[in-house]
Amino acid sequence: MVLAGKVYKLAEELGLEGVEERLKGYRREEEFSEGDHRLELLTEVERLSRTSLGLEGVLSYDRVLWIPRRGEIVPTVRTYTAPFLFSTFRGQTLLVVVEKKHRADRLADLLSEILFEGVGGILEVRIPPENLQHYHEENPEGTKVVFFQDLDFPGIEKLSLYGESLSSTSAYDEMLGHGKIWYVVVTSKRYGYVVGVTGDGIVTVFSRCEVEDFLKYVVEEVFPLISL
Repeated sequence: MVLAGKVYKLAEELGLEGVEERLKGYRREEEFSEGDHRLELLTEVERLSRTSLGLEGVLSYDRVLWIPRRGEIVPTVRTYTAPFLFSTFRGQTLLVVVEKKHRADRLADLLSEILFEGVGGILEVRIPPENLQHYHEENPEGTKVVFFQDLDFPGIEKLSLYGESLSSTSAYDEMLGHGKIWYVVVTSKRYGYVVGVTGDGIVTVFSRCEVEDFLKYVVEEVFPLISL
C-alpha cells in the first residue's frame, strides 16, 4: 500500500529522554456537546517504545463525523491512529508523522502542544534543491518525475518533466538554469522503492511497504538530505 509521511524538527532540543517523559502516559478526554448529543472524545499516546530508530509510538485521536440516520444527521465518533517516530540526527531531534500532509501538520501541532504547551515547538524541515538534485542523479535511470519551482519564465510558477533518465536530457539541463527542484519521484537504489520527496519533507512510498520499513527508509535516506 502507498504510505505517506512528513518530517519535522523540534524548535527546542529536548532529547529523546525529554520527549519520552512528556509523552509517556499522555491521555486527554474531551466532551462534545451539541443539542441532545453528547460524545466523549479521547486523544492518547499509545505503544511508546524505544527502538533501533529512536522513540516510536502511535497517536490515537477521536474526531466527530456527521452521518445520516433515519432522516436526520447525527454525530458519531471515529478513531484515527497515526504512527510517529522521534529520532536523533546530527544532534537534532527530528519527527516523522506517518500521515498525509494536512493531517500530519495537524498532528505535529498536537504533539507540539503536548511537548511544549503550545504550537510552534515543532517546525517543518527544508531539503535544499541541490540535495534533491543529487539524490535523483545518483540513480538517473530510476528517476520518474522532477518538479521545478521558482521559475523565471513569465506566467509559469511550476513545471514538471516526466520520463526515465531525465538527468541526461537537454530539457532537464535547461530547466536547472531557470528554476529549482522542489519534488522528485525516483527509485531508491538501496531499497528499490519508488518514492516521492518534496523540499518541505513530505515523503511518499508508492511501493508496497510496511510502516517500520517506511520509517527506516526515511531515517536512512531522507534525513541526510535535510538542511539542519
